[in-house]
Amino acid sequence: MSLSRSSVKDLLREITGLFKENNIDEAKIDASLILMRQLGFTKTQLYSRDGYVPDENQMRKIDYWVLKRLEGRPVQYLLGKTEFMGLSIKVSDFVLIPRPDTEILVEEVLKISSERGYKTGLDIGTGSGAIALSLAYYNKTLEMTACDISEKALIIARQNIKDYGVKVRLVKSNLFENIEGKFDFIVSNPPYIRTGIIPTLDKKVKNYEPLKALDGGEDGLNFYRNITASSLTYLNKNGMLAYETGYDQGEAVSNILKENGFKNIEIKKDLAGLDRVVIGFK
Repeated sequence: MSLSRSSVKDLLREITGLFKENNIDEAKIDASLILMRQLGFTKTQLYSRDGYVPDENQMRKIDYWVLKRLEGRPVQYLLGKTEFMGLSIKVSDFVLIPRPDTEILVEEVLKISSERGYKTGLDIGTGSGAIALSLAYYNKTLEMTACDISEKALIIARQNIKDYGVKVRLVKSNLFENIEGKFDFIVSNPPYIRTGIIPTLDKKVKNYEPLKALDGGEDGLNFYRNITASSLTYLNKNGMLAYETGYDQGEAVSNILKENGFKNIEIKKDLAGLDRVVIGFK
């Protein structure tokens, strides 16, 4: 595949059309992001300099990125970053791309932490560090610990934390294995996709995002069971456990919390009215 060497305006139209033909969501946004990065343009320049014709070297790079996007590679991995909670977060193939839905979890935890005067939190399966970083960034009194089983994920998380200079301590740990001390709250966006569903996911997810960060076992609830059962040892009195869940898992995850003695359990919905967050208190 080779794009025609033409003006930015024509390239944007051509790439957007290609993406739409291949059923890529947000075709124009992805096309714009690719052109902005490879040309070194701001969003304003993309339109104010739309008569600019890229040189041959720029065209080669644009061609390559467009091809990779057509193959299904997420644009966030091409860019090496995404936006989450208004922050620029580095990402790589070794971490899940933070989703807007996860912002609901962060906003709920920020609100309750402030109301209850929580000071210490643990983020389990931190990946890029987006949740722990956002919590520490928007509530400077919080001292966060974040863990992940993947050293490669922790490298990305470390870079993100350094970028913002927040109070987050990183630990390589399989769930609670290397965790010490107690916390006012524990937060997690664990793998929750049912194993059998994974082959049916969009190719940009199933072919590119880390399987370990997706697969929640046969019913998608393995991590909720394991984390909830162990969390009681690590939570302070009146501490909170907060999860992101799949769109149809609110009741099942609530029941897991009830079975482990948690109280005042709530299910929070996303903007589409679907289950997104479950919160309970020790």
